[in-house]
Order: sequence, then structure tokens, then C-alpha cells
Amino acid sequence: MVFYENTIDSKKAFEGRIINVRIDKIRTKDGGESFREVVEHPGGVAIAALTNDNELVLIRQFRKPAEQVILEIPAGKIEKGEMPEATAARELKEETGYTASKMTHLFTFYSSPGYSSEKIHLYLAEEIDLGEASPDENEHVETVTYDLDTLSKMIENGEIIDGKTIVAIQAILLMRKK
Repeated sequence: MVFYENTIDSKKAFEGRIINVRIDKIRTKDGGESFREVVEHPGGVAIAALTNDNELVLIRQFRKPAEQVILEIPAGKIEKGEMPEATAARELKEETGYTASKMTHLFTFYSSPGYSSEKIHLYLAEEIDLGEASPDENEHVETVTYDLDTLSKMIENGEIIDGKTIVAIQAILLMRKK
């Protein structure tokens, strides 16, 4: 039997530009009390953009929490009042310069539901055209493309370590098998 945790109290511990952190006091299954730390995030999008040559568009950028350069698909935070598909089109253009004539929502998933409310909406961008990128002023990215077989091998050998990118590549590979 799955047990629902009832919130007794909730307090903001941190309020930031991108995330907030709250501490929820909850009632446990045995009637006791415990605490849950929750990172509140407005949600984001991730874009699996395929070129006409069937290559996936990725970016390389330094990620401070990982303290390394990460190879990942374009992604970004949904702005207040913005629809996910609009965010996907905006982020694809800003980060890579590409625009898509065809944008398909594949699915939505939690990035890490053990501590974060962040949901990522994964889009497949097709019929893409290259234009001028315009990353945020504090964003430094390099755009690259790889074929799906190479990307699959890069996952296997640990070169791709970003979760949303692994999910996107595997989803596209599964779609191609159907």
C-alpha cells in the first residue's frame, strides 16, 4: 500500500532567482513526524533537435554544480506565464541558433522527484534551420552535432552524463525502432 504524506507545516528556507527551497513537516505512516526538504522549480524544457542529416544538436557548457564541461541537449527554464512549447522554441534559438518548423512534445518527466518539483517537458524539434544564436550574457556554449549511433556509444562509455540528454537520446532511439 502506498502512503500519502500529509503536510503539517511548510516554511520557506531560501528564495532565489531560479529556485526556492522549502522545508515541509509531514505526518509519517506510523503517525510520527518528519521533514522533507523540497527544491521548488518552475519547470523546464529540453529539446532534442534533429538536423536534416539525422544528427542531434547538442551544446557543450561548463556546469558549476558538476565542476566540468557537460555535453547536453539545449534546455531552459520556463518563464512565468510562458507555455512550454514557446520556451522550447526560444531556448533552441537562443542557445544554438536553430529554429524548428516542426516541434513535437514527446513527454514530461520529473528530473529528480526525491527532492525537486522540477518537471522537464521534452520536445523533438525537426525540420530545423540554422540561424544566429543569442545565448544569455552569462551563458557560454558551443554547439555540436552527432549521429545517434555515436551518441549511444558516448552514453555507454560515460561521455554523456546529463540525465535529460540520456533520456532524450534513448527516447529517439526507441522511436526509430518502431
